[in-house]
Amino acid sequence: MASSNRAENSKYKLLGFENSKGLAVIMVISTGKVIKVKLGELLGSEIVDDLSKAEIKGLYRKFYSRGTVLTAYEMTDRHEASWMIYVVLSLLLFTLYIFTNIAAAKPIYLERFDVVVTSGVFLYPLTFLIVDLLNEFYGLRLAGRAIVFVFSSNAFIIILLGASTYFPGVPGWRLDTPYNEVVGHVSSVLLASSISFLFSEYVNSYLLCRIKELTSSRFLFLRVFLSTFFAVIIDSFIFCFIAFYGAMTNAEILNIIYVQIAIKICFAVFNVLPAYGARCLYKKQMARARAV
Repeated sequence: MASSNRAENSKYKLLGFENSKGLAVIMVISTGKVIKVKLGELLGSEIVDDLSKAEIKGLYRKFYSRGTVLTAYEMTDRHEASWMIYVVLSLLLFTLYIFTNIAAAKPIYLERFDVVVTSGVFLYPLTFLIVDLLNEFYGLRLAGRAIVFVFSSNAFIIILLGASTYFPGVPGWRLDTPYNEVVGHVSSVLLASSISFLFSEYVNSYLLCRIKELTSSRFLFLRVFLSTFFAVIIDSFIFCFIAFYGAMTNAEILNIIYVQIAIKICFAVFNVLPAYGARCLYKKQMARARAV
């Protein structure tokens, strides 16, 4: 067995069992990949050294009972608390993403610092934190599904907004033309943000999981900061050039990019503390749910 100072669930996590086939369902935490292993083979492998005490107890109960004993890890019981947290994080990611992208349609001038930024830049870095938490708790595969969900929802909103401008307005309604102009601009911003979001968040997810694998799940602060650092650079360049090309000079766009990168990197440093706090709360919640 592994030494007592080794972190539990740094590489593998027990998801449940398939009783009819005598299999244990295991998730590879660094990638989110799900594998199925025979109970006897699992007990003799290095995977069991990485499981928590509760998971090992459930595994032995299932093995010696020949699958007749029910455990907290049955495939029909996927821990409602865990999935509720996943849903909440996904919805929070969607909410922040949509809000910051609509708000980004209005550049603001900070006279004190003599810089122009988008009004959503101060909240958008939180989306990287949420994706980091999804990767940390659920692995790359499920985090990727959340990203695709947000991206698809954004694309659907773009289509609906674009379609709404083709409907005939009420005669004499003075906001008809301004509405079409605003929707046109917001749609271009949403399109730019969709592309930048998809690329940057996947880079963020991949780097976080890769660093987690290389460091054996240690140094959370390192993977949160480094993954966000590279992702915000990619995001800022793609978004600003697509959203503002033609409406501003290249020099003005670059100035916005540099300011956005500086602000987002500051948030990347700040994100480390909430990441540790959220991980601690998640572990406590899961331990409480399993004890019920």
